[in-house]
Amino acid sequence: MNLNIRIRSRDFVLHPSGAVYWPEQEILLIADVHLGKISHFRKHGSAVPVKAIANNFRKMDTLLKEFDPEHIVFLGDLFHSSINMEWHMFEDWHSTLDNQVHLIAGNHDIISPLKYEKLGIKLFSEVKVDGFLLSHHPEKRDGLFNICGHIHPGYKMRGDGKQQLKLSCFFQSQNQFILPAFGDFTGNYFMEPEEDDLVFAITGKEVILVN
Repeated sequence: MNLNIRIRSRDFVLHPSGAVYWPEQEILLIADVHLGKISHFRKHGSAVPVKAIANNFRKMDTLLKEFDPEHIVFLGDLFHSSINMEWHMFEDWHSTLDNQVHLIAGNHDIISPLKYEKLGIKLFSEVKVDGFLLSHHPEKRDGLFNICGHIHPGYKMRGDGKQQLKLSCFFQSQNQFILPAFGDFTGNYFMEPEEDDLVFAITGKEVILVN
């Protein structure tokens, strides 16, 4: 189940996959897919099921069917490292789209920009839209609200006993909103929210405000 929120009088839809849809701008925001990471693990002997490779593409197809955005903006680390078989899967997937695709380059995005340009994908270091700054790394800019990735935020939900549940989350502070990592097998950095911070945990099927 999605969760609708408002930031600076703008509507945003938080999706359980970790993506965000901005209806007014018809923008789908996705952070830290890390395509190629599963193939990298398998190459080095990790027992990751091969069917997991296609899961990121299935999730993206689900989002496109639900929201039909004009723009898809990847907030960095679309690919984990150099080209492997998942690049060719991405080329095939991209060929089916009629959406405009943009990449805000992250620290893992080392594939040549010429490869993206050949597909018609525009690369940016950051994008400013309607008072919002879209970036990969968290940034602070006067007068702008930052939407970013990179951190892979997670949250530990603790019970009355010693039990705890570790979940990915969206993390909102005063002038910043951090998306969780979209890709499988990406790991989390567990956040310690301050008094005015908001944590939106992802349970797998829904997004829940937990503090």
